[in-house]
Amino acid sequence: MSVLNRLVANPLGAFGVLSLAAFLEVWGDSFFQTSFYRSIGAGRVLAFMAGAVVLSCYGSVVNVPQWDFGKLLGVYVVLFFVVAQVVAKVRFGQAPTMAIYAGGALIVAGGLVIAFWEG
Repeated sequence: MSVLNRLVANPLGAFGVLSLAAFLEVWGDSFFQTSFYRSIGAGRVLAFMAGAVVLSCYGSVVNVPQWDFGKLLGVYVVLFFVVAQVVAKVRFGQAPTMAIYAGGALIVAGGLVIAFWEG
C-alpha cells in the first residue's frame, strides 16, 4: 500500500492530502496566471514551466490514492476555494468581495453536506 493510500485511510490524513492537492492546484494555476498576464520574455516561459510542473505534482497527489473521490470531492472543493482566496490575496493583492464571501459560504455548506450526510 502506498504512503498516500495509508494517509487517506484516516480522515485527518485525507484532509492533509486534499489540502496539499488544493494548494498545489491553486499555486500551479497562479503560475499560469503570472505567465499569461504578469510577465514577459524569459519570466513568462519560466512561470509557464513552473505551472506545468506544479500542476503535474497536483495531479499525482490527488490521483494516486485510491479513495471515494466523489465523496471527498466536496471537501476538496471547499479546500480549493479557501486556498484560492488566500493565494489571490497574498500573491495578487485581490481581496474577496461580498459576492465571494456569500458564494464561499454556499461552497462550504455544500462541502459539509457532502462530507457528513449519512445515507
